[in-house]
Amino acid sequence: MKLHNLKPAEGSTHKEKRIGRGEASGKGGTSTQGNKGAQARTGYQRKNAHEGGQMPIQRRIPKRGFKNINRIEYKVFNLGQVDELVEKYELAEFSAENLYVNGLISKTDKVKILGNGEITGKVSFKVNAFSEKAKSAIEAAGGSIEVLK
Repeated sequence: MKLHNLKPAEGSTHKEKRIGRGEASGKGGTSTQGNKGAQARTGYQRKNAHEGGQMPIQRRIPKRGFKNINRIEYKVFNLGQVDELVEKYELAEFSAENLYVNGLISKTDKVKILGNGEITGKVSFKVNAFSEKAKSAIEAAGGSIEVLK
């Protein structure tokens, strides 16, 4: 047996039905496309969310609440986490740049320090926001605070 001798098994292949080749072929006229409408036309592409004139689902479902366009999203770190991160990455200063370099935040993220946990060492902070509890805890530990815009 060689590659040029291979043939499909008897009866396993059929001649392709040619559509649009006259009425006598049995597939003439509308050429299996049905009568009129978008699907009968050439170049028809089914739209992903098209529901055929029915009210689309994204318009049927009620909308709730509202999205505040002035909201500022922060990446938050508690003082307990800060202590661990300073030890782990040997940070002299807890700043957005150092966090970005170590892969903890993305370039455009804003950082906020919250007061949950305790801080042991003297650490200087250069971040976008602090909670009042965090500020008092940092100052009590002897650290410095700088708020970035």
